[in-house]
Amino acid sequence: MPEFTDAHGIAIFYDVHPAKTEPRAVVQLLHGVGEHAGRYGTLIEALTGDGYAVWAADHRGHGRTGMTQHGGDVARLGHLGPGGLRGALATMWQFTELIRAENPDLPLVLLGHSGGSVLAQMLVNAHADAYDGMVLTGSALRMPGSIHASGLNKPWDGPGAMGTEWLASDLSVGRAFLDDPLTTTEEPIKLIGVLDSLRMYGLPRRNLGRDIPLLLMVGRDDTVGGPRSVHRLADAYRTRSGLTDVTTLVYPDTRHEVFNDVTQEDVRADLRAWLDQRFPVRV
Repeated sequence: MPEFTDAHGIAIFYDVHPAKTEPRAVVQLLHGVGEHAGRYGTLIEALTGDGYAVWAADHRGHGRTGMTQHGGDVARLGHLGPGGLRGALATMWQFTELIRAENPDLPLVLLGHSGGSVLAQMLVNAHADAYDGMVLTGSALRMPGSIHASGLNKPWDGPGAMGTEWLASDLSVGRAFLDDPLTTTEEPIKLIGVLDSLRMYGLPRRNLGRDIPLLLMVGRDDTVGGPRSVHRLADAYRTRSGLTDVTTLVYPDTRHEVFNDVTQEDVRADLRAWLDQRFPVRV
């Protein structure tokens, strides 16, 4: 499997999924805290079949990267390691530069889920010129009271609760998460630490200088942010950053993982329709 080495000497493992038809754009996929890129197979299959190449890395401390970084210690999965959040962000920017170098003529879309959506927001704030579109799922406005990193399962806690009910109303998703040897159920705030949790706070940059199309997709019952927080985020991108193409889609009966829950077919169809309208087949 391909890999690159980041500024702290950590090997970052990633996969390249070529488009199955004439490529129209590249999607850089940023997974969430405590998981890995291998959980997005169905989504990747849909995107590559529609003409999108997908580049997906296991972030610092996560998945194959984390297992190698932490010497195979499963208990350390999710811990970012040297440089913390800023190191992880720099690593994902390094990945963007790698993708750009390999695909100089194709548009690049950032697709970030949950913790990956936080990294995506921070990347666009710092490097707006590098991206041609952004999709945020399971996201939130990065301000106190609008984004939550603990107590996520509280509405479903009780006798017999798995602790992963917050991920999806389809409980098989939470069970599969628990059975996955490359995931961790440790709360994000414990994995990231208090200082880096504070560094995650921030607003969309004022006068971004580039009118990037933005799609926000959220489950109505998502406890990380939820619709109210995501609508606030959309408003901030319109009023602060000057974005004019901002779409927010809220899915009923759906919790945090919109790509895995009961409405996942609708979510994939909506994502492809949104992308196809903005990144038509090249002739």
